[in-house]
Order: sequence, then C-alpha cells, then structure tokens
Amino acid sequence: MAAPEKGTGVTTDLHDETWEPSWTLRFDLRVPPDQDDRRSAHFRDALELIGTSDTAGCTAIVVSEHHGAEDGYLPSALTFAAAVAARTSRARIAISALILPLHEPIHAAEETLVVDQLSGGRVDVIVGLGYVRDEFWMFGHDPTGRVALLEEKLPVYMAALTGEPFTFQGRTVQVTPGPVQRPRPVVLLAASVPAAARRAARLADGLHCLVPRALVEPAYLEERSALGRDNGFVAGGDGSATNVFVTDDPERSWAELAPYLLHETNAYGRWAMANDANRHLYQPTDDLGAVKASGMYAVETPADAARRLVDAGPAGVFLNPLVGGVPRAVAEPYLAAFIDDALPQARALHKERQGAARV
Repeated sequence: MAAPEKGTGVTTDLHDETWEPSWTLRFDLRVPPDQDDRRSAHFRDALELIGTSDTAGCTAIVVSEHHGAEDGYLPSALTFAAAVAARTSRARIAISALILPLHEPIHAAEETLVVDQLSGGRVDVIVGLGYVRDEFWMFGHDPTGRVALLEEKLPVYMAALTGEPFTFQGRTVQVTPGPVQRPRPVVLLAASVPAAARRAARLADGLHCLVPRALVEPAYLEERSALGRDNGFVAGGDGSATNVFVTDDPERSWAELAPYLLHETNAYGRWAMANDANRHLYQPTDDLGAVKASGMYAVETPADAARRLVDAGPAGVFLNPLVGGVPRAVAEPYLAAFIDDALPQARALHKERQGAARV
C-alpha cells in the first residue's frame, strides 16, 4: 500500500514529467509446516528482497499479521516493521493489518512510534477488527466481543500515538518517544461491510476497503458528513490487490508457483470458511485453474506488467514475492524481471502516452 490518498478520485497525470511507477511489496512470511527448517532464512531473505526493492524505488512495503497459524504466518507485524525500517530509506511501511483487539493499545502505540522513529516518519497503520476466532481464544478473548474491544482500544491507541499527555483509566499518561509524523502516523480502519465503514468514519483517520469501494465507501462518506468531518483518507478496494509475477514464460511460471499459490489460497480460504467470512476473496481449491480465474494473481510478461503499472496510476501494483513460502531462489528472478524489465518498459510507455496526449 502506498500512503493513502486524501479523499477520492485520484487520477494519473499524463503530463507529469516526474512520474514513477507505483508498486508495493507485501510479506506475511508463511512457510508450509513441512518446510519449517528454513523459517529463519525466510525472514532474512525477505529483508534482502526488501532492501533491493527499496533501492529500486519501491513505493511501499506492507507487513501483515495473524496469530497461531500452523504455517508461521507473521504474528508480530510491528516487530518485523522495525527491521524493515532499518533496511530501507524510501518506501512507506504499512502495517496491514494490526489486529488491535488482540493488543494492549498503549504498548502497541509505543512499538508503532519506534517504527516511526526508525523509519524517519514512513509508517502507516491499518487497524483490523480480526475475524479468525481461534486467535481471540488464544489471547483469552471471546471473539463475539471483538467489536467492543476495538471500540475501547482504538481511541486509546490513537491518543497514545500523538506522544501528548492524555487521560487513561483516570490517570494522565504520555507515550515516548513521540512521533516523527505530526500529529501522529495515519491510522485507517479496515472494513468489508457498511457497519465497519461507519465505524472507520467515527474512530479513524480514514477507511481501508477490503472489498470493492462501492460496497463500503458510501456508508463511510455518509457518516463522515453526518459527523461534520472531511472525507479523510480512503485506500484499497480499487482492484489493485492482484499479486504480480513477471516472467518471459508465464505457463512455466504458473506451474512453478502453483504449490505456493495454492497454499496461500487454501490457508486463507479455510480461515474464511471456518469463520463465516463470506466476503473473503479466497476460496479453498486444489485446482490451479480456479486460482488463475480468481484474479488474485497475475503471472505475466514484462510488457503486460508495464501496461498494468501505467494503467494502475497511483494505486500501483502489488508484488508478494515470497507468497505461500516461495524460496528466495525462486522469488528473485521474478522480482528481478519486474525491476529490470517491467519498470523501464512502464516508464517508456508512460512517456509514449505523454507524447500522444500532447498531439
């Protein structure tokens, strides 16, 4: 995720001489349980790919969080984000999502502000309600109370992020160090239904759409208006979440990536089915054809990826180079093809379109 846009309706300016492709890398650090012996290397490999991408002009690095997963899904996004901050100097760092009902909010604010300091003010936070019931039981919470937990904790977290004194449980507290960003890092609330969008309007700086914007943004904007607030920030829900892999031989690459794409699809799909997450994008399947048809992954040539980059505009494209536990040796050629081939072609195509627009 790039830094969220203020309001809506952002478009690409074909006359912008400084245009650069927008691209985001995402990491959740899954490794299939039968490959657990390479987990430590997987963490280090992710940081190497992140450093390479930051040097190449990556717009944002997204780190995700879940708890107790048998494939080791990253349980501490803020800890890993600190490592990302130390390995980068340009890319935004997005926590997507911080499952705040499972965190103590003042401690989470402290950790977030450490990342803000380490990164020189490059961290953005998407807070999630959470939907996996076992995660809540793991932390001693009844999942049916997760909305109440979020409503209680999010205002505390956001107040703590300012670094200014505030009242908490009858005491005046102040979190240090304060933020680099002022008044604090941006905090969006993820939503897949209108009720959650209205909650985002009330409690957060903006909305992160987990579904197409038309399903949740109207409720968000209506609630912001009723509260007398501006539109805030809106991100996601624009169709840009497809994970792109660049190759000269898509069919060969689909076959190579299949075990990892199927692992991610099925892991998310099982969570969705077990937790009644009916709006979730992933469905369990053993059919690679179904994975291709889902639109969640694009395995394509540099020329196709270049067109995707230019057409996407500020929303950009997503890459998930280590998806489902892909080893670094497999991932690196896809990332190199994106950086070395697709990005230059995208710049050339944008320049060509600029020329045509001037005629």
